Amino acid sequence: MPFVEIKPGIYWIGVNDHTTDLFEGLWPIDEEGVSYNSYLVKDEKIAIVDLAKSLKVDEFLGHIKELVDFSHIDYIILNHLEPDHTGVLNILWKLSPQATIVCSPLAREMVSSFYGIKEHIKVVEDGEEISLGEKTLKFFLTPMVHWPETMMTYEVNSRILFSCDAFGGYGSLQGAIFDDECSDFDFYRKESLRYYVNIVAKFSPMVLKAIDKLSSLAIELVAPSHGLIWRKNPSLIVNLYRQWAGYAESGGEKAVTLVYGSMYGNTEAMMDAVARGVAESGVGVEIFDVRRTNPSYIIPSLWINKGVIVGAPTYETGLFPLMVHLLDLAVRKGIKNKKTLYFGSYGWSGGGKREWEKMISPLNWDIVDSLEFKGGAHSEVLTQGRDLGKKFGEVIKNL
Repeated sequence: MPFVEIKPGIYWIGVNDHTTDLFEGLWPIDEEGVSYNSYLVKDEKIAIVDLAKSLKVDEFLGHIKELVDFSHIDYIILNHLEPDHTGVLNILWKLSPQATIVCSPLAREMVSSFYGIKEHIKVVEDGEEISLGEKTLKFFLTPMVHWPETMMTYEVNSRILFSCDAFGGYGSLQGAIFDDECSDFDFYRKESLRYYVNIVAKFSPMVLKAIDKLSSLAIELVAPSHGLIWRKNPSLIVNLYRQWAGYAESGGEKAVTLVYGSMYGNTEAMMDAVARGVAESGVGVEIFDVRRTNPSYIIPSLWINKGVIVGAPTYETGLFPLMVHLLDLAVRKGIKNKKTLYFGSYGWSGGGKREWEKMISPLNWDIVDSLEFKGGAHSEVLTQGRDLGKKFGEVIKNL
């Protein structure tokens, strides 16, 4: 994909990644892809803001070479040291040894530990500026969004916020790089939510602090490190991030996420009954099978919905292992303040419910009810499940 001028003298020089299966080695992007957005600011002095993962170094360097000579690069701005943002640094550094690396105070040591570079590093403080001529870069420290050294860069005259991981999303850029050119906005909105919950959600309080810090800026364009560049309505993605970050405390919307797993069909039959009851209450429900759906696609639903129903059988006196994995991720991501319900079958011994209660204890989930049944899902117990689902739906509706 060729470079794109996003404002006079400012260029997108990023690359698309269509071949990586797992982002961070965890989160599937084999179908969606991802972009590594990098930007070149051309004035009396030349700066590159953010870099890219090393897998497409030739394409990345080709963009730069079409615009400037490597010997003319004055600054390499590193908003964040994670290798998907900086993987090409060593090669770029060898081509541009005269350039100064600009980073936050906490990033200096990371530049050395990741890349062995200890010279020509300029550390900037919160609010510090660098003049490129007519254009001026201003830096804002935004720690824990989502690493401690993270900062954002603001070009004062063009009013562009280079926001790094904040306001980003999964999804390779399909020809269009701007939100107003995008023909499938719902895809990018959904992938922005998935990215937020997979990557950033644990640090939601720091996201809100960062948004507040930036609130006085006039922003005409939000240029993140992944996903669409927002120029038609840059406040849209900022407000979405604010809304999603707020769910950490509020618990989310009045809807239900039902996650289940089943070994021989009994818990699955109960799932259908419980889901029917929730639907009868008039509350929306999203259903996920933990055996077939990667947690990356489930935890966004857990994040945005106030109600969580867990359906899983007992497995060797404990909880079904794939459900354990999902709930462990919920704990790690800090998915708190939910109303919850459990159901599940067992054969010769219970225990699934007990482990479920233990796992959710750090999350401040309010247990509304539970149903653990022995053996098959007979009509009597299915009726109980349907009633339980309706009761739970009413609780969520009346919050």
